[in-house]
Amino acid sequence: MTAHKAWWKTALGVVLVGLMLFPVYWMVNVSLTRTSDMRADPPHWFPWDPTFEGYAAALGQQLPALATSLFVGLGTVALTLIVALPAGYALAKLRPRGTRAIDFLLLVAQMIPAVVMAMGFYTIYIRLGMLNTIGGLIVADSTLAVPFGVLLFRAFMAGIPSELMAAAQIDGASTWRTFRSVVLPLSRNSVITVSLFAFLWAWSDFIFASTLNRNSDVIPITLGIFRYIGNNTTQWNSIMATAVIASIPAAFLLILAQRYIAAGVTAGAVKD
Repeated sequence: MTAHKAWWKTALGVVLVGLMLFPVYWMVNVSLTRTSDMRADPPHWFPWDPTFEGYAAALGQQLPALATSLFVGLGTVALTLIVALPAGYALAKLRPRGTRAIDFLLLVAQMIPAVVMAMGFYTIYIRLGMLNTIGGLIVADSTLAVPFGVLLFRAFMAGIPSELMAAAQIDGASTWRTFRSVVLPLSRNSVITVSLFAFLWAWSDFIFASTLNRNSDVIPITLGIFRYIGNNTTQWNSIMATAVIASIPAAFLLILAQRYIAAGVTAGAVKD
């Protein structure tokens, strides 16, 4: 009876996973379909006569946008870590006044819709001259990742034994040296987790890109796909090929760092 139930659970899981992954499969299928076969009736459920013309067109036209997204993603990761690591350490170990209030504000910050923040950034960037700049986009994208990073680092660093830090201070290490030589090496999993989420948020961002970088010649891949759809509504293989190429870095990073993510996300779940 137990084995019978387990079989049904497995079958149900396979069906649900298949339904969720079907759009991804169809994206790949269309990217390999010839333009002449695009309106076939019934549609081709498998690319029997595949073509890579869509990928050639996508790489020829969207490489600058991909490079821009990569630069914005890495910049967002760097800025997020620069801000969130010391902040998480201070909240976890130095315990300044108002720690609970800061935690609450960080939680509230994650609940603010991105479109509301984009309007605020638009007003500020006009005055500062940062509209349609890569730096402005990096700062905007970091606002999504910094609150998450601070809370995660705080939860993880709170679980680091105080005896290790006390031993370092007895040996003459300053607060900064203790943070750099003791806390950072122990925080590898959480650093990788925050870095990955920050990169993925920046890589997949459309709200900030379409609001703050709309009139720039240097645009990220999400805005590039949006413009590509508007200009090439008949070349769906090129559009889907661009989407496939844009999905590869995210999928690769998730597969590469999945064990670090599992350890980093659960950090501090028991002890705080």
